[in-house]
Amino acid sequence: MLRGALWALMLGVSVVIYGSHAPLIYLCRIDGRIPFSSSSVVLLIEFSKLMISVVMLLLWDWRTVPLQVSWRLAIPYALPAILYGANNNLVVHMQHFMDPSSFQVLSNLKIVSTAVMYSIFLRQNLSIRKWLALSLLTVAGVFYSSGGIQDLEEQSAGTHLYISLQGLLLMVIYCLISGLAAVYTEVTLKTQKIPLNLQNIYLYSFGIIVNFLVHVTGSHSSGFLDGFSTWVSVIIISQALNGLIMSAVMKHSSNLTRLFIISFSMLVNGLLSYLLFQLQLTFLFFFAVVLIGLAIYLFYGIK
Repeated sequence: MLRGALWALMLGVSVVIYGSHAPLIYLCRIDGRIPFSSSSVVLLIEFSKLMISVVMLLLWDWRTVPLQVSWRLAIPYALPAILYGANNNLVVHMQHFMDPSSFQVLSNLKIVSTAVMYSIFLRQNLSIRKWLALSLLTVAGVFYSSGGIQDLEEQSAGTHLYISLQGLLLMVIYCLISGLAAVYTEVTLKTQKIPLNLQNIYLYSFGIIVNFLVHVTGSHSSGFLDGFSTWVSVIIISQALNGLIMSAVMKHSSNLTRLFIISFSMLVNGLLSYLLFQLQLTFLFFFAVVLIGLAIYLFYGIK
């Protein structure tokens, strides 16, 4: 019972962190713009995850460390670091071929691509009921992204929706890479019989290398820590914690659990946007809530 309660608490914390990420970024804005370098923040998040993993390894698994440190065990974690780094840059590049709203809506296809990759690479034959549940998650994400929350000023101003053929192709690549990176990481974590903290050290070490290269090769008009504030520190700490939780979820549960966490976090995001910024919750938000609840029932509730 204690283990179950701790697991539920951990999943709940992850939902809150995911859901509060966008509002926290909004709180960091100065005169309508984000003052800090996103690559600096990502690099510090990776470094924080690495440091926490090192401390946890020394506290709990230090006796096994000398026997399980090798390049043979570490090399598999280079691929997900490269894939995640490529996708982060692809997100920026795709903005030239579609509007932000179209990107938010179509990016929900990551749910489908991750589920397909999970079924193929982990050889899991999902029932029709579970595929229906995952489809409902995708539809809920589309409805939420299409206008689950609205700023009245932006609504009156209107937005121009557009997407090119190249944008569609890039979105397909983005979703496939996202699903592949997540499932490959899960397979690696579950296949290796070594402590999770050591696996995290391998994973985040490559993440630091990739993100450092991205940072130094990018164009920056400000210093590494320019624009940092208390809210930025909260983002770094919370995202580092969430990264560690996601590693535990992928090792001891699955990417499908991760998909439900991300989908459920949309509700937290909507409620925080309503409470903090007086954004309006629309019919699409409440319809998404119903769909997510039905998806959870179909996936976990029916035996």
